[in-house]
Amino acid sequence: MLDIDNDAERRILSPLMSRKTKKAFDELKWKLVGLFGKWLIDVLFMGSRIEYIGLEKIHSLIESRKIIFTFWHSRILLISYIYKGLNAVTLVSKSDDGEIIARILHYQGQFSVRGSTGKGGLRALAQQIKLLKSTGNPGAVIPDGPQGPCCKVQPGVITLAQKTGFAIVPITYSARRIKVFNSWDRFILPVPFTRCRVIYGEPIHIQSDADATALKNSRKILETELRRITAEADSFFGHHIY
Repeated sequence: MLDIDNDAERRILSPLMSRKTKKAFDELKWKLVGLFGKWLIDVLFMGSRIEYIGLEKIHSLIESRKIIFTFWHSRILLISYIYKGLNAVTLVSKSDDGEIIARILHYQGQFSVRGSTGKGGLRALAQQIKLLKSTGNPGAVIPDGPQGPCCKVQPGVITLAQKTGFAIVPITYSARRIKVFNSWDRFILPVPFTRCRVIYGEPIHIQSDADATALKNSRKILETELRRITAEADSFFGHHIY
């Protein structure tokens, strides 16, 4: 009887232990991915010459921290590097790619809210709004992520600005020597020690009582401004990516 009980116990506990072991292994894997990713980005840019264009016009906004940095999916690397430790509340998708980004952002001193247009988007947006209001920390949104269309602003960032009263600050960058991936977003990877140029666009303020037409217009203005400064950054180095 004792042997039978032990066998039954093993049959019950074995799957539980397997799941626990797998969960611990997955957590260790993602921690290592985050640490390695953060280290890789540091190495990538620590020897680069970085120029800032238009920073003076939004300096006071950055100091107030009542801002939502907004940038294309293809331009996340340098922006995450120069704003390490900002403790920005960033909306990141629930995909595996999003998990990589979230882990790296964590070790860069940011906070991630998980969700996207297709998965948990409304709940994630509501959580981001709540955190920006309660903490006073800045926000960050990738308006064409996680899967595009490339360089098309989704409405979430406009709603976020309307509900929080924070200003949207478009930001982008390019570099002299880059690799452009054949991905949906035409992701750019600067080579180490290359010259980089960061460009800030005109800030956009959304009124809390803005109607649907005003919100739609603001979305178009943001998209146009992000496209403009990205083209300006690329053309400075002679790139034609889009």
